Amino acid sequence: MIRQLVAAVLTAQGHRVTALADGTGLAAAVAAARPDLVLLDLQLPGADGFALLAALRNAKGDPPLRVVALSASSADADRARIRAAGFDGYIAKPIDLKTFGRNVSGYLG
Repeated sequence: MIRQLVAAVLTAQGHRVTALADGTGLAAAVAAARPDLVLLDLQLPGADGFALLAALRNAKGDPPLRVVALSASSADADRARIRAAGFDGYIAKPIDLKTFGRNVSGYLG
């Protein structure tokens, strides 16, 4: 459900969105689309967001991807772990519809 909500909000703001149900095919989708930003849920069905980030970071590609974590965990230690893992940022779930688009735009530059 969150995937559909995120896609709808960003599409309504004019962003082109590719939404995957899980981590399967993520590397191929990123290689094909070369997105400006990847929003990566840390708890995908059958996948760990940290492992998926590592795979994306190790994939060949130019320029480096910007990857932002989506997580329901808001503890300071978890945020520190997210940053230490190499994510470019963090957006808390549940998303706030009033600020979500601005947050994403901030990561796009």
